[in-house]
Amino acid sequence: MLKVKLISSTPSPEKLVAAAARFCYSPADCDTIMDGLTAEKTEEYINMLVEIGHESPVEHASFTFAIEGVSRSLLAQITRHRIASFSVQSQRYVNENHFSYVVPPDIKDSPEAMELYQKTMDDIQKSYDLIGDILFEKHLKELGGDGIKGNRTKARKMANEDARFVLPNACETKIMMTMNVRSLYNFFRLRCCNRAQWEIRELAWQMLELCRKQAPALFSKAGPSCLYGPCSEGKMSCGKMEEVRKRGRSDT
Repeated sequence: MLKVKLISSTPSPEKLVAAAARFCYSPADCDTIMDGLTAEKTEEYINMLVEIGHESPVEHASFTFAIEGVSRSLLAQITRHRIASFSVQSQRYVNENHFSYVVPPDIKDSPEAMELYQKTMDDIQKSYDLIGDILFEKHLKELGGDGIKGNRTKARKMANEDARFVLPNACETKIMMTMNVRSLYNFFRLRCCNRAQWEIRELAWQMLELCRKQAPALFSKAGPSCLYGPCSEGKMSCGKMEEVRKRGRSDT
């Protein structure tokens, strides 16, 4: 099951962004840049940045998320957002002898599809285990057997390295991800959109909710383009702007 937690962020992110904006629009210097940045003044600066679309100051603040219960398919999508840092659970060091997997809603809603899906996952598990055991014995023998300390661990890692090739896109993984606010704006604009794939879309909405709680002014206008303006998808629009707006504005 998808779970995302905001585990860290730049201290006082909104005040930091306001200070960056102040450097751009006032004669303040290094010694005075943080002076007088009350909550009200901070919000004024951030609202100004949002209004005029000046996004470079928001790059100074970043947010780190711990994510679990997502598929390797999602991993392939999320790492396309290149201005970010990722740490991912290794399939070399973590044995998948009882791997968990994500079930798409449409498959879950179809008993026939679900039965075949579960059978496929069970078959993959058996193949993974068998290939892993065969390779483990092979590598253990090549390393000199049980008599040498650490050989079993080395052999298992070597076996996992190749056995993982049979694991499906559905296999669950864990990710730690850090993005600055400007990258998050882009992420939310693309991935909260109804045209985004269902799994990464749900992740994006949950992340946006966490960001709004931590820094409400910074993320007041974050989300898909149709949330506060026209849809940017043109003829590819989902046609459900009111539905998207209802969800997006209920989180604020």
